[in-house]
Amino acid sequence: MLKLKLIFLLILSSKACSQTEKETYLFSKDIKTNFENDKNLSRYQVAAINFSRSGYYKQGLETWDKQSASDTLEKKTISTEDSLYFKSFKPVNAKKYIIDRSKNERIILINEAHNNSRHRVFATSLLQDLYNNGYRFLGLEALWKNLDNRGFAVLESGFYTKESQFGNLIQEAIKIGFTVFRYEGTSRVNDGGKTREKEQAENIVKLMKENPNSKFLIHCGYEHIIEGVPSITTWDKAMAGRIIEMTGINPFTIDQTYYSEKGIPTLNSPYIQLVNQDYPVIMVNKDNKIFTGAIDDSKKIDCTIIYPVTKYINNRPEWLSLSKERKTVKIEKTKIKEYPALILAYRINEYEKNGIPADIIELLDKSKKSNLILEKGEYRILIKNSDYKIVSDFTQTVK
Repeated sequence: MLKLKLIFLLILSSKACSQTEKETYLFSKDIKTNFENDKNLSRYQVAAINFSRSGYYKQGLETWDKQSASDTLEKKTISTEDSLYFKSFKPVNAKKYIIDRSKNERIILINEAHNNSRHRVFATSLLQDLYNNGYRFLGLEALWKNLDNRGFAVLESGFYTKESQFGNLIQEAIKIGFTVFRYEGTSRVNDGGKTREKEQAENIVKLMKENPNSKFLIHCGYEHIIEGVPSITTWDKAMAGRIIEMTGINPFTIDQTYYSEKGIPTLNSPYIQLVNQDYPVIMVNKDNKIFTGAIDDSKKIDCTIIYPVTKYINNRPEWLSLSKERKTVKIEKTKIKEYPALILAYRINEYEKNGIPADIIELLDKSKKSNLILEKGEYRILIKNSDYKIVSDFTQTVK
């Protein structure tokens, strides 16, 4: 609950600071310096989001965890009883389960942790198959402004949408044929979030009624997917519960946050190790019941994904390849004039319009190995020095 409250502080403080910030994507040393100089309550989240946005996945997780883990770094354990219960379930490929079940659903709600780009990559992996199963609308909580037929997100589109994998999610959805829409409420009533949950649901339900034959995928953060009683009691009901209340339709709710890896390994759930698979799973028993673990029945969600610990290839998460649909792109050393170097890859004609980079890497020195990971296409590659001056600007084709 504290983390969710801090998220609101984070967004508010970021809006206020954004007027004076010159750079959206930062060198790791500058993120660390800003964190050390920041005395605000939300500084861990600010730094975590900045790490995530600038391509530092692991650092983003670590920083996020530190805000509440300073006194609780002991290894997580589960009881023998819980372990035996868990072992009565079998792992099923999460993507396959979701796609199969989606055929008989009208609306899917999937959440994310806002500092975890892996959740956006997984959501991206679902899009084509969901479209094939009749899904035509993608609602994004993080979208502040509609895209106006642009075909891609820009820096002004939202706060979290500035991150590369979120930009890729939006671009891929539009390319496939989804109508991408915002549903965030506009009211600023100070009632602990109750009005916000209602307005979000109302905006989604309005579009559902206008498109009665269409299926919807709704992307949100954390507990907005809770069908029962959320931990933030001032909400009364979360967005998912409000949708049920307004339509009588029971959404298919998917959690990605509870059993994702942590930045601090000792905080990882033991269930991740018990699963021992190298792909995201949903646990199903012989009666087709889904394991939702420590989430009590009063919250009510349909399933939770258990993610394996990330494997790295040349310091990049393996899952960025999107099951090898994306290609590894090496930057010629002759293109890098000085170190450290911040390398940003933009789709052609998007940088000039304040678009979102498709990928970002930082190279600290000549010895460091790190590659861009991009889908096929034409890109404008920008390389910045430590003063954020563009020292190299060229196009590259990814085949």
